[in-house]
Amino acid sequence: MTMDAAHLLIVDDDERIRGLLQKFLIRNGFITSVARDAGHARRLLAGLEFDLIVLDVMMPGEDGLTLTRALRETIMTPILLLTAKGDVGDRIEGLEAGADDYLAKPFEPKELLLRINAILRRLPAPEETESSPKVLNLGHVRYDLERGEMWRGQTQVRLTATESALMRIFAACPGQPVSRAQLVEDLGRDKAGGTHAQERAVDVQITRLRRKLETDPKQPRYLQTVRGAGYMLAPD
Repeated sequence: MTMDAAHLLIVDDDERIRGLLQKFLIRNGFITSVARDAGHARRLLAGLEFDLIVLDVMMPGEDGLTLTRALRETIMTPILLLTAKGDVGDRIEGLEAGADDYLAKPFEPKELLLRINAILRRLPAPEETESSPKVLNLGHVRYDLERGEMWRGQTQVRLTATESALMRIFAACPGQPVSRAQLVEDLGRDKAGGTHAQERAVDVQITRLRRKLETDPKQPRYLQTVRGAGYMLAPD
């Protein structure tokens, strides 16, 4: 998939914003569909596959956070939340719900474009060769470095775009700690809200990844916290 061929779904109850975003993103090379509310979005998602969802948080009826949590039960399509709430607590809540990124209103369309492209760049690249896969064994889980896939037995573990990016970062240097500041930089996070807020957001993503990776996420064996140094992937 190339970024300029990506199919985006915009979900916002404001007709004017929907129209402006659709025109802007189409001008920038994206295939773009729009939904006026959560129910409309669900109907589109039932029949189409999207590469990324741009989702407004404050909608009447089912809000964006509730929809994000529900979607995460079945799909791992990247979600970028648009929110009028810009404080750290609301941003953390969005990440905990399963979003990959967030953007506070009002925003510059150029920033939205940059964030969309940053998320799409994190998606695992398609396999291009038939070479033997390199695999990290992590207890009952294995991680295919070339495909960017995590498996538990014969079942693939669904990873969000950010979780995939984290696994690629850690898998590139197993046994070596990566600082929270470095993870913020490698994930392409901006510095809005301050360094502490961004590092706290990384902590939330690590917690979510551990739930998929560890037998006991509260006593992590494979994605360890290294005191004073950051986080480290420790395969078998």
